Amino acid sequence: MRFAAHEAGALRFDVNLSILLTDLPLLDRPAAAAKAGFDAVELWWPFDSAEPAAGELDALRRAVQDAGVRLAALNFAAGDMAAGERGLAARPDGAAAFLANVDVAVALAGELGCTVLNALYGNDPGTDRALAVSNLRRAADAAAGIGATVVIEALNSRENPHYPITSSATAFALIDEVGRDNVAFLADLYHLHRMGEDVLALIDRHAGRFGHVQIADDPGRGRPGSGGMPYPEIFARLAAAGYQGHVGLEYRHQGPDAFAWRRA
Repeated sequence: MRFAAHEAGALRFDVNLSILLTDLPLLDRPAAAAKAGFDAVELWWPFDSAEPAAGELDALRRAVQDAGVRLAALNFAAGDMAAGERGLAARPDGAAAFLANVDVAVALAGELGCTVLNALYGNDPGTDRALAVSNLRRAADAAAGIGATVVIEALNSRENPHYPITSSATAFALIDEVGRDNVAFLADLYHLHRMGEDVLALIDRHAGRFGHVQIADDPGRGRPGSGGMPYPEIFARLAAAGYQGHVGLEYRHQGPDAFAWRRA
């Protein structure tokens, strides 16, 4: 699959440093992204604790600033992702950590010019919808203080069998229930396509509700062009819809050049 310049020319891409450039230490990845030609990066919550030590926060802040890149998006603490946890907002046993993390994450985002904060819901069993709504409202109110948007993501159930938000419709329903102007949809097109959604139709109908977009190809979660998703058309539709946010590169890559598809 070839990508003509006009297909993605109106879009802004950022590198997800939690899944790409992972052969390098975390603090070296912002500079590597800049060297690869990107001016923005994004991150899952990169610390073991919801309230990391000041020195850890300072080191990450310096690494991003010294690289001359912007932090385009940041996840709130989501528990032990490697062990399969997928968020704290709806979990009674994680709510205190989520709320403690809100102020920390919002402060870091504000210092780095980040205006998108992703709140993962949490795995069943044991999630509480009313608790999630309350916690998401508190996160949105805190994010509003720095002009940021909280985004809610749908994940695919094949890889995340206990995650209850698995479609754009269920995410939109939760967003509507939270009822804050600065809560929007994180359109992870890989997860949505894997769940059988027509991502082109979703873009055409609902791009105005997108607070952030992330991409990988399906199957395989590789770079655009490695699977069967129509990425030239996806990029064209996003641009035509007037999407103004970043498109996060959240794919897995093996080999020396993770970004050769952009120059193809």
